[in-house]
Parts: sequence; structure tokens; C-alpha cells
Amino acid sequence: MTFEEAAAYPQAAVLALQNLRNKRPIEPGQKVLINGAGGGVGTFAVQIAKYFGAEVTGVDSTRKLDMLRSIGVDQVIDYTQEDFTQKEQRYDLILATAGYRSIFDYKRALSPKGIYVSTGGSEAQTYQAMFLGPFISMTGTKKMGATVGIQNQKNLVFMKELLEAGKVVPVIDRRYPLSEVAEAIRYYGEGHARGKVVITVGHNKKT
Repeated sequence: MTFEEAAAYPQAAVLALQNLRNKRPIEPGQKVLINGAGGGVGTFAVQIAKYFGAEVTGVDSTRKLDMLRSIGVDQVIDYTQEDFTQKEQRYDLILATAGYRSIFDYKRALSPKGIYVSTGGSEAQTYQAMFLGPFISMTGTKKMGATVGIQNQKNLVFMKELLEAGKVVPVIDRRYPLSEVAEAIRYYGEGHARGKVVITVGHNKKT
């Protein structure tokens, strides 16, 4: 890996991994939907889910759909044109990394024993997952909630092996020098980044 690729993967890749297999391991052929699939966590989640044999649907904006297809998404949904929670398709696992949908809309989009996990998006989406998710999980067969990423060596090593084998490739949208951190944060905050935004740190050569 390059230094930039190495910088892009630890937090986002491990967070994606933890949320995809936190409640139940993914089985080949299961239907997985990732809301915010074109972002930093989302692009890793897509590739990890495909590695486990899932059929992956990626939800994001129009400008990110071609990139999602290039990293293996089976079906793309443009959220500016369609609301996946109103469609007939049901999913075994939904990972929400961005945006906002009511937790009850997510529940409707789940299969009878499906799992919904929120790891990002609006405050309302996060709070609903944190506080309503456990209650909904207690009253039915669908499991819903939010998780907090905790780094550990086992997950880092697992992701390292996937990266070295070429099964997962960091998607880097833009690279900014350290002097342009403010601009990098501004761009990232707009929510349009395709994959990761990386800060590069130069080294002065000794003379």
C-alpha cells in the first residue's frame, strides 16, 4: 500500500467490518443495502460485503453511482430519484452510514429476521437507532440499533489481509497538502466526497 492508502483504511474499514458482522455473520447470497455507499465507510462496506458473498445494493447520489458500480455494487439506487424504503424489496442487512430515513422506514425495508445498523448520518437517524432501536428489537424478530467502532488488532489484521490480497481497495477522492486542511474539511463537510479525503504530509529533505 501507499502511505495514502494506509492512512485511508484503518478507521473507516474497521468500522465497516464491525457493523457488517456485529450482530450476525453475512452469509453468501444475502441481500445487503448500504445507505451512503459512496462515502468513506460505505465504499469499504460495499467491498467487504461482496467479499462475504452478499448481493449488495448501494444508495447514494447521482454523481457516485458509476464509482459504486466500479467497486462491485450489484444494484445502485439514486436517493435523489428513488426512496428505497418505499420499494417492495426487503433486505437481510441494512447499514446506514449517511443521510436520514425514519427508523420505521428502515424497519419496513428489512426481511423478517433482518438487521439494521446505523453508523452515521443525521443526528435524528443516530438517536433513533440508539434509543428506539433496542426497544424495537425487543418486540419483534428484526434487530435494529447503532454501534460504536472500537479498534482492535484482530480486525485491523483481517482488513490488512484483505487489502494485501486485493480484495478491498481504498477509494480516495481527493488529496490535500497539510497546508490546505481547512479546504479539505470544507469539501468533506459538503458530503459529496467519493470515498476518502486524505491529508498528505510532506517531509523536508536534509541538505
